[in-house]
Amino acid sequence: MKLLKDILYKVELESISGNVNIAIPHICFDSRIVQKDSLFVAVKGSISDGHTFIENAISLGALAVICEKLPTLLKPEVVYIKVKDAATALGIIAANFYDNPSEKIKLIGVTGTNGKTTVATLLHNLFQALGYKAGLLSTVVYKIGSKSITATHTTPDALRLNAMLKEMISEGCKYCFMEVSSHAIDQGRVTGLNFDIALFTNISRDHLDYHKTFDEYILAKKKLFDSLGANSIAIVNKDDKHGETMLHHTKANKKYFALRSMADYKCKIIESQFGGLHLNVNGQEVYTKLIGSFNASNLLLTFAAAVELGEDSLQVLTVLSALNAVEGRFQQYKSDSGITAIVDYAHTPDALDNVLKTIADIRTGNQKLVCVVGCGGDRDAGKRPLMAEVACTWSDQVILTSDNPRSEEPMAIIEEMKTGVSASQMKKVLSLDDRREAIKLGIALCSHGDILLIAGKGHEKYQEIKGERFPFDDLAILKEHLKD
Repeated sequence: MKLLKDILYKVELESISGNVNIAIPHICFDSRIVQKDSLFVAVKGSISDGHTFIENAISLGALAVICEKLPTLLKPEVVYIKVKDAATALGIIAANFYDNPSEKIKLIGVTGTNGKTTVATLLHNLFQALGYKAGLLSTVVYKIGSKSITATHTTPDALRLNAMLKEMISEGCKYCFMEVSSHAIDQGRVTGLNFDIALFTNISRDHLDYHKTFDEYILAKKKLFDSLGANSIAIVNKDDKHGETMLHHTKANKKYFALRSMADYKCKIIESQFGGLHLNVNGQEVYTKLIGSFNASNLLLTFAAAVELGEDSLQVLTVLSALNAVEGRFQQYKSDSGITAIVDYAHTPDALDNVLKTIADIRTGNQKLVCVVGCGGDRDAGKRPLMAEVACTWSDQVILTSDNPRSEEPMAIIEEMKTGVSASQMKKVLSLDDRREAIKLGIALCSHGDILLIAGKGHEKYQEIKGERFPFDDLAILKEHLKD
């Protein structure tokens, strides 16, 4: 419980109606979970506007309201606080309400289009192995000490995020490694947090259904680095042309990592096989279980962050060499029949291109590559033809199928994907809207020694159709059907 005046510390206020010297036991931005004496924050979302629920929140017991537009009639028993941006205010008051936990734990944020989950998870597993207690906030799972919680968002809302950071501190965690999505940055979910280090993996087309343009998407990522203080560190990918963009206007100490450019942290791939990578990292050789040049980049960024956090470079590489791939990220399953199946979360053209290029570089000439891939509904439709084009460029056989169709019809999505396939490539394309059947067909098309890639869903254990989530696990289906 906190006094309202203390919760409002550092919030840019436009007006106050009522007494702020009152105790607030609970904050929410969802009127359905308002409790007695709650502070209700009316946030404008992409689907609904919290301002339309102010009266409902008050009827359920809200004692104070933060909003961008005041109601016509103000109730004398309710405190009304007008702000310019309620989402930004929510981030700040969430931090205040939970005693600014990000100032009491080493907070490392990872942003970019691809690689966020792998880098955040590798860092968490690395520091756990080095003997530290650490928290993790990722697309796959939230970890607080020994407790694991299935993730609902890549980056939680501001209230839940600060609550979990405070719990991590109570559990003795010294570090928290978290993915920072462009949505979270744009929606103010990480406003008010103190990041010790911010990491930039790369950027390519994604989420243009939300950001509208690629420039807006880039600027959303950049805001994380703009917010860093002079004592923070920013580590960016020198191989990505937008790495330097992230550092414009940042006050943080700047560091670079790269596979192809001069940088503070350098990596050379000596050998790449399905069994793993042989790398030279800043002059030291290391073998790892992870696969592909994109993972060499992820490992290098993990190494860079650990060294910047004060860890011994040789010890870091020793531990990294023993770590396994992250669930749903180039996750291999080899059958007794000699087929190599790979499950990967690749759901952007660039990510799919990286995975397929990696397979193409490793496979022998007589190994057929079959790719099963789909695109999500109610998301950036512009990447659908690009995904199909990439799949056809690198694969011998492509099965276009359903991903998470959401409110859309799967076959309509598949038809949009087909527009990216040239007439000469169309002969290698099959369409099947039932994802389970598509995976079974992919298996049937493979012989001994062939490679099957199931792309798009990775770690997800569900398929979202018409507003419902149905149990669905690519890897489990592979194991069920990939038999002699």
